[in-house]
Amino acid sequence: MTKTLFKPKTYSHFPEKGQVSWKSPSNIALVKYWGKFENQIPANASISFTLDACHTKTQVTFLKKEIPSKTVDFDVIFEGKKATHFKPKIQTFFERIVSYLPFLTTYYFEIHTQNTFPHSSGIASSASGFSALALCLVDIESQLDQDCNLHTQNVISNNNHLTSYQKQKASFLARLGSGSACRSIEGPLVVWGEHAGIKGSSNLFGIQYPFKIHPVFTQFLDTILLVDIGEKKVSSSVGHSLMKQHPFAKQRFTQANNNLQKLIPIFEKGDLEAFISLVEHEALTLHAMMMTSNPYFILMQPQTLEIINKIWDFRAQTKTPICFTLDAGANVHVLYPQAFKEKAIDFIKNQLVKHCYKGQYICDQIGFGSKKC
Repeated sequence: MTKTLFKPKTYSHFPEKGQVSWKSPSNIALVKYWGKFENQIPANASISFTLDACHTKTQVTFLKKEIPSKTVDFDVIFEGKKATHFKPKIQTFFERIVSYLPFLTTYYFEIHTQNTFPHSSGIASSASGFSALALCLVDIESQLDQDCNLHTQNVISNNNHLTSYQKQKASFLARLGSGSACRSIEGPLVVWGEHAGIKGSSNLFGIQYPFKIHPVFTQFLDTILLVDIGEKKVSSSVGHSLMKQHPFAKQRFTQANNNLQKLIPIFEKGDLEAFISLVEHEALTLHAMMMTSNPYFILMQPQTLEIINKIWDFRAQTKTPICFTLDAGANVHVLYPQAFKEKAIDFIKNQLVKHCYKGQYICDQIGFGSKKC
């Protein structure tokens, strides 16, 4: 599949104004993507759990310009306040996608957005943010009666009115804002990046994991321990760029693709022990890449390590299948099956919350993707 598939033909209708709203979740990668090529192409395939409680809600109002222009004109209101500091990144996003959504220069847009969790702290707020915005834009395009909506994959989703083609286009567009955003459109497990063992996988958009999933993995829980809610000292974009000259980059990309292949029988059999080993190793490898880049940096904090060690001790003593993963930040995602919720929550409250910033944490669960508001 090529990028040209997502370029529309002519639009037949331009409403004077309108409004759309979408809610899109964050996601947590199990096999990490770290390193990319131009145009947001991943250096290796990745897979993630789609979350539910950690989401972004975005409302886009659009008003037809009196005089057409060549620019995309917009304002951003984040949690009720005008957010000019978000504009440059969104401006870059619009510049990347305008050839796929040429109506963008026809309207003025006001983007109202809010998170249920802290942004820029390592909980993939860019993933939920850009996926929500991409869905709003594809929704607006669907109102212009253009031919590409009549794609052969025109299957209506149960929880919104977008076709499978339109959701695929939203994933494609979201990727051009933030790579991991393409994994937030659907769920519960989403693969992004070409992988020889997964038919239909693509560097251009995320796809739902196509193989059998044991019931234990469809009811997983994720408690996110907020060790640090401040903005990261090194952005993910910078971290990705440092992989270009990384001495271990080639080995890492091979390792990630191999680990994704190993997950296929793990998911099918419900092998929790193997899952825990692979997921924790992936998390630590991600941060090892950061610590061995040039320049090197560390996003984990002392409390992150305290939490990890307590999880290891608790698991060894109680045989409870509880594990951790990390995103590009100091916060810790504690993963465990639904059947062990009570035991895990008691442990988290009694031993781990003390290591969080002001005792803050978020209880989340595996979700099934974005929804129209």
